[in-house]
Amino acid sequence: MNEREFELINIIGTKLGENQRDISRRMELSLGMTNMLVRRLISKGYIRISQLDKRKIKYILTPKGFSEKMRKSVNYTLKTINSIALVRNRLSTILKGLYGEGIRTFYVLGGEDLAGLIEMTMKESFLLEAKLLRINEIPTVVEEGVILDCREDGVAISTSIRTVNVVEELAKDEALLEQRNK
Repeated sequence: MNEREFELINIIGTKLGENQRDISRRMELSLGMTNMLVRRLISKGYIRISQLDKRKIKYILTPKGFSEKMRKSVNYTLKTINSIALVRNRLSTILKGLYGEGIRTFYVLGGEDLAGLIEMTMKESFLLEAKLLRINEIPTVVEEGVILDCREDGVAISTSIRTVNVVEELAKDEALLEQRNK
């Protein structure tokens, strides 16, 4: 089952698409492409159609379709958990490297989710003497430390303060790249 078929099964399974027009709008597909996907899923036995009246039909997820939806959801969840573990391992390596250089003050800029992972990773890595400060803008004066830039926009920071672009550093990790491409 490809991603579009899975998306269609999710829409039908949660009853968000009452008809093909609704489904095509939700999926941002043409009506013809939606019709083709619906017919393919019917032929595979994932959905069936129930005639409500002369003009209206209802799409119903079959037990086989529900089972496939659950299987794909579980696989996606496991892949996500594995990816998070890889990110945390890479963060640990980055933080321990900086800590080994004598850095004890870390300023985390942006990226709320990534900032939370950094905080958890610091605690788990026993970097007890380190201080983590979340910031929303670049400080003008800092005596010591490093800025961990977690913003996803890729805009470079021009400052005299040492900065580590965490998103770029994570993108360099081969294991994370392999996981993303699976």
